[in-house]
Amino acid sequence: MFLDRRNERSVYSVPRWVLILLLLSISLQLAVHSRLPASIASAEDLPSPPPYEFMRAMSFGEQPLLAKAVMLWLQSFDNQPGISIPFVALDYAKIIAWLELILALDPNAQYPLLAGSRIYGEVPDKTKQRAMLEFVAREFRRNPNARWQWMAHAVFVAKHKIGDNALALRYARSLAEEAEGTQIPHWAQQMVIFVLEDMGELESAKVLLGGLLDSGKIIDPNEQWFLSKRLAEIEERMGLDYRDD
Repeated sequence: MFLDRRNERSVYSVPRWVLILLLLSISLQLAVHSRLPASIASAEDLPSPPPYEFMRAMSFGEQPLLAKAVMLWLQSFDNQPGISIPFVALDYAKIIAWLELILALDPNAQYPLLAGSRIYGEVPDKTKQRAMLEFVAREFRRNPNARWQWMAHAVFVAKHKIGDNALALRYARSLAEEAEGTQIPHWAQQMVIFVLEDMGELESAKVLLGGLLDSGKIIDPNEQWFLSKRLAEIEERMGLDYRDD
């Protein structure tokens, strides 16, 4: 019995990008597996990334496409045949090196920073959290106006997950000073005020908040009302502190 192949599509009818993605995926899998030891899957099995020049050559001019493929591979590395590895057990130095490679291949990519701040950055290991947040901070400084949201989340993680107010303040100040585009929301630039308030640095928070209100930059009536109310609350707290003294 012969199969009727008249209705089968030719390989030439497949979109070019699909073929390229398939080729890149196969090539990447071969390159990575050639570096893996023949042992039981474990957290230490994550290989170091290949050089950027090698990956650029492997991309055949489709670097953003290869960056996406590498990101998908990296994020699924915790699920291996016969074992599921918690993110906290992974080698963070190697994860950061892979994320840096992905951003080198595609500087416009946002997902590596999302993964760094919201996935790898929230594991229950403060040392690894700090390392990941420092990666996010470094990459933020390369393009602050495009990457401000990940720095804002780094402030949140530093304050509420790690419990390091000094680190949160450093990140908040970096965010306020370096992200200056018109697309940056005021709340992101105001995070330094709220961190100072939470730290009990009420005088500094009052000066910054009062200066912001007087600058004329806040034109939304709702935002003006909210910040004025916050300023009044700070002044009230300062008054209570003075009376207690």
